[in-house]
Amino acid sequence: MQPSVKWFEIPVSDLARAAGFYGKLFDTPVMHLDLGDLKMGLLAGGQGALVQHHAYKPSHEGVLLFFDGGNDLAELLDRVEPAGGKVIRTKTQISPEQGFMGLFEDSEGNRLGLRSQQ
Repeated sequence: MQPSVKWFEIPVSDLARAAGFYGKLFDTPVMHLDLGDLKMGLLAGGQGALVQHHAYKPSHEGVLLFFDGGNDLAELLDRVEPAGGKVIRTKTQISPEQGFMGLFEDSEGNRLGLRSQQ
């Protein structure tokens, strides 16, 4: 069996702020769900969510999730800081076969990445 991601959850301290950040970054609305103590912001594509709950702590440590950077991840990295995040690593070539990557910190302090072929 090949590994594949079916669902991911990004911890947030402030769901409204995080939804604003990701909405601006990916130019898409984030749908809010109120599940009592657990608050979620569903990301477009339906494969993941922002999650606000006492058991979820934003961090630079742990698993590093890379989003699809589209045709050129530099376009998304250019949106990070105006949306309230911080670019950690600018567009960097991994190899000719693997394309490019970049790292950013979201509005909540999570470290995440982008990948693209160009």
